[in-house]
Parts: sequence; structure tokens; C-alpha cells
Amino acid sequence: MRTVIRVKEIKGHCPVYSLEDVFFLEQGYILDCEHSCRVCMHSLASIMPYYVALSHGVDPAQLGLNRTSDGVAYVQCLDPCERTGGGTVILEICQEG
Repeated sequence: MRTVIRVKEIKGHCPVYSLEDVFFLEQGYILDCEHSCRVCMHSLASIMPYYVALSHGVDPAQLGLNRTSDGVAYVQCLDPCERTGGGTVILEICQEG
């Protein structure tokens, strides 16, 4: 099982990510640097509270990360683009069997 994290939306300008960039966590906690895009530390901070639960099959809706129970979670990075001139990135997180 691996966790797939995809860039779904960018508000402002992100110097790291482009739309549809993807990175992967193997076995729930190993960042696959070989097959992943560059990874921003701001986005990792947003993923950290949830990655273990999501990798163990907890429904994202139970964690408040989606309104539906379709197995997809959404988080955003910590960059407040309106204040910094950077980019706030919306990330989609799901499990791949």
C-alpha cells in the first residue's frame, strides 16, 4: 500500500509545486524520492498529523478531511499566500493498493 499525494490547486504562486505534481509515501511513512516530485516542507507540515491514520485506512471524513466517504483526503499547505505573496497549495491524499 502506498500513499499518493497530488497537487490539486494552487492559490497564488508556489515556487515548488505545479498542478498535478505527485509524491508518494511507501509503507505509510517512507518518502519515495526517486518517483516523486520535489517536496516542500510547508506541505509536509500539513500532512504530518494525518499520514499514519490515512495509511492505516482511517476514513478521511472521520478526520474532517473530506465531506464524503470516498477515501480521499484534502489538506492545504501553511503558506498564507495573501500575506506572503507565495502560494497556498491544496493537496489530495489517497491510498493506492
